[in-house]
Amino acid sequence: MPVIRRLLLTYLSLTLVVLVGLALPFGYVYQRGEQQHALAQLEHDAETLAAFIDTALPVNHDNRIESLVRDAAGRWDAQIDLVDGAGRTVVSTRPDGATAPRLHRVLTADTPVFGEFGERTMSVAVPIHPGRPSQGAMQVSVPNGPLTDRIHQFRLVLAGVGVAVLICGTLIALALARWIGRPVRELERATRHLADGAASPASTTTGPPELRRLAATFNTTAVRLQNLIAAQRSFVGHASHQLKTPLTALRLRLENLEFDVAAGGEANLRAAVLETDRLATLVDTLLAMTRNEHGGVPPEPVVLSGAVAARAAVWEPVAADRGVTLSLRGPQQVSAQVVPGALEQILDNLIANALDVAPAGSTVAVTWQADGTTAELHVADNGPGLADGDRVRALQPFWRAPGARKGGTGLGLALVEQLAVASGGRVRLDAAAPAGIDAVVVLPV
Repeated sequence: MPVIRRLLLTYLSLTLVVLVGLALPFGYVYQRGEQQHALAQLEHDAETLAAFIDTALPVNHDNRIESLVRDAAGRWDAQIDLVDGAGRTVVSTRPDGATAPRLHRVLTADTPVFGEFGERTMSVAVPIHPGRPSQGAMQVSVPNGPLTDRIHQFRLVLAGVGVAVLICGTLIALALARWIGRPVRELERATRHLADGAASPASTTTGPPELRRLAATFNTTAVRLQNLIAAQRSFVGHASHQLKTPLTALRLRLENLEFDVAAGGEANLRAAVLETDRLATLVDTLLAMTRNEHGGVPPEPVVLSGAVAARAAVWEPVAADRGVTLSLRGPQQVSAQVVPGALEQILDNLIANALDVAPAGSTVAVTWQADGTTAELHVADNGPGLADGDRVRALQPFWRAPGARKGGTGLGLALVEQLAVASGGRVRLDAAAPAGIDAVVVLPV
């Protein structure tokens, strides 16, 4: 998941948790406050009406009492139940004439004042005369629709405010995530370009101070790394080039000594010539690797069958001289994307290595195939092979297997891997059956 999306989700999650943690308790407190206030107001109105009724009871003004009750019920849109001390109904505004069932709790003084919220109404029961519940009691029930509407309206307002805060938080979080993520993306871009060999400094003008310092440090490190690599390439290239001329002159001098050396020194002379040739091969390989490290050459499509056949024709006499058969097998029209000149060097190094270890009478098989996105080139021998760990180390520069022939440089497979990577491919060494090494070069098609 991109860093901006992760930061955005984190900020929004925290904002949502805070909003829910504040809105739910606030809504509950508001609802409880409104209910308590409504019950208190209804209780006050009920006690006021009870006081008027209490003054009319001693003179037994029943008409007056009923008038007071019905007038209050009309004003409050309420249902009022009035009972005497024996629990008999004096006045009831209910359509069915029934008496409120909870008035007996007030008459028996179990609950001097009783209030509750129902599904559609809220009710308050009070004694007619405070302190003397045996004189009678009254219950007032009013619809709680207006109160419920106010609570719902408040919840809607609270939800709207929460949505507005969430939107503002989203915009702020998006801006903050971009502010933090921009230098991260710059570092990613600069790192990718540095890995591709085209250095591009990361921007240090935006983002948090820590990331700007990190970008500045990366730019400094990248410049130093490029300078070190350039110095290394220059040294290897110049040193290898400067060595070629004296090595050539040294070999010529050694060859001229052939007729002047006594019979006992011929072996030493041949050994000196071989070491000179090995050193010349090492120089040529270092020059090839240096040229390849500079890169910048795009791969081109090459038909594998033609390139393999051309290099096999060159190595066929060497194989025949060592009693090894060189076999080729693969489709005719398989192409691969390779840096110009790289496939020939890859084949030369792999075939040379295979011939060096292949026993007389064995076969070095060169095969190739394609699966739609990649092409594989195999060079397999029947030599002694390598252990698993050695097959990995064999691709490292200057590594040589224990017991390897004299005269090798340890750079052939390293050059093969370098050329394959420059072409967008890779190299691996597998175990061949029944013995030996299967060198596999995977290239894009």
